[in-house]
This record gives sequence, structure tokens and C-alpha cells, in this order.
Amino acid sequence: MKTVSRPAVAGSPRRYGRVARFLHWATAILVLAAFLYGPGGPEDKVYAPTRDADRHLHETLGTLVLALVVARVAWRLFDRRPEPVPAGRWTRLAAGAVQGALYLLLFAVPVSAILGAWLEGHPLGYLGGFSIPSPLGLSHDLGSTIATIHTWLGDAILWVAGFHALAALYHQFVLKDDVLGSMLPASLSRAIAPRDPDRH
Repeated sequence: MKTVSRPAVAGSPRRYGRVARFLHWATAILVLAAFLYGPGGPEDKVYAPTRDADRHLHETLGTLVLALVVARVAWRLFDRRPEPVPAGRWTRLAAGAVQGALYLLLFAVPVSAILGAWLEGHPLGYLGGFSIPSPLGLSHDLGSTIATIHTWLGDAILWVAGFHALAALYHQFVLKDDVLGSMLPASLSRAIAPRDPDRH
């Protein structure tokens, strides 16, 4: 029986494993989709019956993001990650700060949405008609404030993620250290791999 080598699922010194890559790209896609389908606007507009479909999709996507980020953190406890590329102190600090900000926002955005809705007295609504009523006491003003913060955080995560993506492109195509390639499927990673100038 053919066995699957550890790097196929977990990471290796040069590449992230399949699980880490799946969690990374699934999270990125869901965050973008949740942002695009966010109903936005004042409370009466967000919870208008005509916006139920968009809101239920948005809340479903947001809850999936929270589940995925919990899975990512749990997987990082056991996974082997690629060795860090050589970089200056400030570059390493900046990379760590952006990664930390992303993880913080990935938790804070969905949690603030949940708390804001519940404190305003709204259940969480999901695709398929499933809902979770608020287990919290009504505190509408606090819920409204948290809902506003959620909107700001939702904008912030797109900016931070955009900066993260630009940094990955810079590493791949300017510094040529294959940082981006380490998070891509093997076939795509090979296609964009930096060329060795000594090879003809």
C-alpha cells in the first residue's frame, strides 16, 4: 500500500503542507466573499426583510471564517512550517506584525459581528433558515457600538490582507526568495519559481 509522505500533508523546510495551504486560501476566499456580501449600512437597513438573503450569506461566511481560523491556530501547534528566509531585523518585525494583525483581525471581525448582533437583540441567521438566538441580555447601545467597530475592522482586514499580498509578490518577484511559492500548489509554485541564473 502506498504511503503518503509527511510533507504532503504537513509542512517541510521549504513549503507549507496541504492542510496549511488549504486553510490559508479557504480563509482568504471566505474573507473576501464575506466582505463583498456584507449588507452594510444602518441597523434598520441591515435587518430589513429584503436583505435577509445577503445577511444570512454574510453571517454564514463570517462564521466559517471563525471556524477556519480556529482550525489554523490549532494546526499551527502541530504543523512544521518552512524555514524563515534570510531577512533584516526590521523586515522580520514587519512580517511578524502583519501576520499577528491578520490573525487578530480574523478573530475580531466575526466575534464583533456576533456580539454586536446579539447585544442588539438579533439572532444570527444562516443559509438554510437556521438561526442562533442571542444568549446575552439586551444592551442595544453597546451592541450598536460593537457593530460599528465590526465595520471598521472589516475594512481594516482588507487593507492588511492587501499589504500582506503585495509583500508576498515583492518577495517572489523582486527578492526571488520563493516565499509566495511556498504557499501555492506545487504545479503553480514551479511555474513561478525564481530561475537560477547559473542554469542554462
